[in-house]
Amino acid sequence: MLLQRVITALVLLALLLPALLADSLLPFAALTLLMIGAAGWEWGRLNSLSAAGAVAMGGVVALTCAGAWWMGWAFAAPTIVWWVALVGWAIGGGLALRAGPKAWPQLPPAARLVLGWLMLSVAWLALAAAKQRGVGFILSAMCIVWAADIAAYFGGRTFGRHKLAPSISPGKSWEGVWSGMVGVGLLAWGWMAAEKVWSVAGPSVFSTLLAQRGLVLFVLGLVALCGLSVVGDLVESMAKRAAGAKDSSRLLPGHGGVLDRIDALLPVLPAVMALTAV
Repeated sequence: MLLQRVITALVLLALLLPALLADSLLPFAALTLLMIGAAGWEWGRLNSLSAAGAVAMGGVVALTCAGAWWMGWAFAAPTIVWWVALVGWAIGGGLALRAGPKAWPQLPPAARLVLGWLMLSVAWLALAAAKQRGVGFILSAMCIVWAADIAAYFGGRTFGRHKLAPSISPGKSWEGVWSGMVGVGLLAWGWMAAEKVWSVAGPSVFSTLLAQRGLVLFVLGLVALCGLSVVGDLVESMAKRAAGAKDSSRLLPGHGGVLDRIDALLPVLPAVMALTAV
């Protein structure tokens, strides 16, 4: 299993890095369109669509994103899109988690599919928009999620006593959440310190947020991003638990599916764009 995870990660890295570093958006957008389409297929499967229906769901998501790209939204999407997504995730995600996995199947199938279509499409749009802000910006946005997840894992294993959402993800604890926030704070401090001596990759989310919003909103913004990363993770876990699935698919050997790898990014990327919008 470990060997599979390493090989899959290396293959993904070999594909993503050249696309990420390319000056043109085209290679990155094309590759991530395939991935978001696969995530749409997985969402359809998790929400009781037939094999053909799940494929259609993936196609609709990919075509929506391609249409937004064609309209120029990957370069200059209306700011209101990011704020609506942020508020929607904060309120809707909180209500969904409060209701729990038993309530999820009670939602009409059409509503669950529309929610998946919206959250995947907006997340891809935010990903493309972040790429336009520079390599440093998009990498730091992704690293917020990775740092929060890694710090939460070790903090939860070491200090975890109070369960966060036992009916959805029994392994998660409040101590893990706090540890994740500390991890992101340390990441932000280290990244901004490094930017002062080496800024080839361009401004990060951290320096941009601090410069635009000031220290208080900078701290609150990082806390909010960490919280949203947890919400994204738990919402996907809830959908899987309701469907009786361990992973969203087996597309990525050793890692599960695409949704399993990007769940926390779905709310964080639009939130990053909202918090740093001019």
